[in-house]
Amino acid sequence: MLGRFIVSAALAASALAVPVAVAPASATVVSAPTAVAMAACTYRRVGQHWNCITPGAFCPKAARGKSGYAKVTSKRYRCTWKSADPYWRWRRA
Repeated sequence: MLGRFIVSAALAASALAVPVAVAPASATVVSAPTAVAMAACTYRRVGQHWNCITPGAFCPKAARGKSGYAKVTSKRYRCTWKSADPYWRWRRA
């Protein structure tokens, strides 16, 4: 009895499954070199600055007072402390 219930539940679930639509190749927004550059970007220190930081995120102790460059926009940020927001964060330089 239980076996028939499980099989019928599985059949009902498969009947309700919605097929997934595949986007056409022309819908791709990010070019291949840009996607590779974004995937290759890793959060790390390079000399006196940091690469691939996330603006507004907390910064590590080693980055305090240092500058960094955003992962997506490549704009310059600095790891700073503000008394109103008592944390070290990446803020626009």
